[in-house]
Amino acid sequence: MESKSTFTRPQLTEALQAWKALLAKSGDPADLLWLFDENLCFEKDASRPDGVKLGFQTTFTPAPPEAERIAYEYFAEFDEPLVFYRIGTCAGKSVCLMLCDEWFTSKGESEGYIRRDDWRVWFHPGTGSAVEQITERERWDRRLLRERPLHPLDFCMTLRAVHETLAHGRVLSTYERSALRLLHMWRRVFGQAGN
Repeated sequence: MESKSTFTRPQLTEALQAWKALLAKSGDPADLLWLFDENLCFEKDASRPDGVKLGFQTTFTPAPPEAERIAYEYFAEFDEPLVFYRIGTCAGKSVCLMLCDEWFTSKGESEGYIRRDDWRVWFHPGTGSAVEQITERERWDRRLLRERPLHPLDFCMTLRAVHETLAHGRVLSTYERSALRLLHMWRRVFGQAGN
């Protein structure tokens, strides 16, 4: 027997109003900069307890307009907690991501999460600390992609999924991505042979 959901997700505009009000109440900027997986820059830093420093970039992999709406609508389809997560401040904006996974189910105030169980939306305003925007290509190319501790940000939306939604109306499966790569390769090979 299926269990019925005991929550109702709000529209994005209502969730954003609550998020911005929470940020303003804590003295953080209510102007938002949305990031996705391809924007995150983890770097080695021996001075930190986990050995990793977090920065971001939007120069090399910019998000398309309305990307945060796509992420919200995609995550809202799942029963797992949807998390508005702030990593810090940069250039007068709160730098944020949307996350979603069962891993957040047990998270609460002691870990910095403010829960709206009626929406199944958690808010993590973080600290008032600054987060660095990376603009140097060399640093971006040297970022850590493996061998780093699990981080809540590992459960964010990818820009790849956003672009797939824009192109196909949904996130593609692994099989569909492979088939598309093969199709594009065939078009290049056979398209050139026919000219």
